[in-house]
Amino acid sequence: MAMTFAAPLSFSVWMALLNNFVVEKAKFSGAGIGLLHSVREVPGFLAFTAVFVLLVVREQIFALLSLLLLGVGVALAGHFPSVLGLYLTTLLMSVGFHYFETVQQSLSLQWLPKERTAEFLGKLSATRSVSALLAFGFVWVSGTYFAISYEWTYLIAGSLTVGGALLCWLLFPRIETKHTQHKHLVFRRRYRLYYVLVFMSGARRQIFVVFASFMMVDRFGYSVSEIASLYLLNHVINSFASPYAGKLIAHIGERRSLMLEYVGLIVVFSSYAVVADARIAAVLYVIDHLLFGMAMATKTYFQKIAAPADISATAAVSFTINHIAAVIIPALFGLLWLQMPSAVFLLGAAMAVVSFALATRVPRHEELAAAA
Repeated sequence: MAMTFAAPLSFSVWMALLNNFVVEKAKFSGAGIGLLHSVREVPGFLAFTAVFVLLVVREQIFALLSLLLLGVGVALAGHFPSVLGLYLTTLLMSVGFHYFETVQQSLSLQWLPKERTAEFLGKLSATRSVSALLAFGFVWVSGTYFAISYEWTYLIAGSLTVGGALLCWLLFPRIETKHTQHKHLVFRRRYRLYYVLVFMSGARRQIFVVFASFMMVDRFGYSVSEIASLYLLNHVINSFASPYAGKLIAHIGERRSLMLEYVGLIVVFSSYAVVADARIAAVLYVIDHLLFGMAMATKTYFQKIAAPADISATAAVSFTINHIAAVIIPALFGLLWLQMPSAVFLLGAAMAVVSFALATRVPRHEELAAAA
């Protein structure tokens, strides 16, 4: 939970400022922002290499090193506003972020008992939201009242994450895992539905992270303070809703939870394509973010079907699978955005339909409980 709290202190600030920063400082278009996000997702695509790093670095230490790298990358971002500088600092930040997310997921599934995982993942999500709230609040206050420069805002945020990683390193002892993890890539036939669900989740995430956010600035002219306010609202709601989402998943099961998420996404993405009012767009954006809470059902589904020794290796592989679409979609859809922005969201709705069909193949709650 401490590591989970430290990461958004910098990453949320990076995301909140990004669209305005690249438009004002580097004159990015939709194609430019798409390419930048493709660069950002390359380390996620290479997340499978975490398995080989674990040959020489213990998993808990690896998580903290990744957290340090995330903070350093964000701290430097504001000082290199050129196109090349943005790509390089984004790549540095992203290596830390994606390795941290990979190892954090693995450690969570190893350390938590199966009957408590969904509920505790909800608490982790709430912790992440509280941290993001502080980060977005900082952006809003600094932009509204103090006019702090991009350079200083990024530097302060990155330094907070670096400080958090160092405190975790000093304050928390070595935590042992119950099962020795494989130190090689793991692909198993019985995980194939999980792999496909993870792939589609990566595609869905890009519609929200890249294009829904960019729409708020490009189509509706949101300022830095307005974007920060919208992010704040998202995380206020999420900090209360996430624990309940975890409890709901534990109660109704992964199959129904995922189906509920994808029905919601079909409606939201289709609405993005036609929305013409900034306030309605903001409501859709909040609902979109809220639906992310149900996505943790994919992780608990995997925990219930996985061999304990497979968790680390499969977490790394699944992160790579998740980012196959993430590397391709931002650049490809960024070009489509130049011609027809609504088509981006209609394709997102089509992907949600496919995901819903896949979710119907997840075993029912009772079957998974028996298997666990």
